[in-house]
Amino acid sequence: MLLNLKSSGLPDDAVEVGRILDAWGVKGWLKILPHSSQPAALFSAKCWFLQAPDVKFRPGFSAFTGTVTIVVDEAKTHSDSVVAKIDGLDDRNNAEALRGCRIFLPRSAFPKASEDEYYWVDLIGLNVVNRKGVALGWVRDLMATGPNSVLCVEYQAVQEDGSSKADERMIPFVSAYVDSVDIAGKLITVDWQPDY
Repeated sequence: MLLNLKSSGLPDDAVEVGRILDAWGVKGWLKILPHSSQPAALFSAKCWFLQAPDVKFRPGFSAFTGTVTIVVDEAKTHSDSVVAKIDGLDDRNNAEALRGCRIFLPRSAFPKASEDEYYWVDLIGLNVVNRKGVALGWVRDLMATGPNSVLCVEYQAVQEDGSSKADERMIPFVSAYVDSVDIAGKLITVDWQPDY
């Protein structure tokens, strides 16, 4: 029987931040795959929200239904992942029962970003315009390319027959091309032309 799994709803500002890969060791620790290379939010939050794994990942999951909260005693970096000790989870079998669970945190629980640093989740959905005010689309996603991130900006491209279809432009998220980011105003201004 898993202890300290309390049924709850997801917070309105919930963000999926990782997934439980497996048990780690024999004393109930969990190995976590964070969705970010800098999982500071996982370390700072003492309460995580879990949802069952996707059915295609783990059919027949039965440890719980809906959303539950767990209390984190300790979380730390280990190799290329994060390991965590959960309150009341003291053996490997119960830890294995949570394999594949999705981890959510409220966005409000994230540590404050440094100046000129942004969480990807805050950039998705922002409109993008160039210096002349020409609308270039909206941020659908971001992509890590090693040295920097790239904005994946979706826009409606006009076809030869006059119809339009969704297309995408990639804009490096670096100061050479990004003039300003206004999270409150939901706008990113860039030095980029529509025909690039």
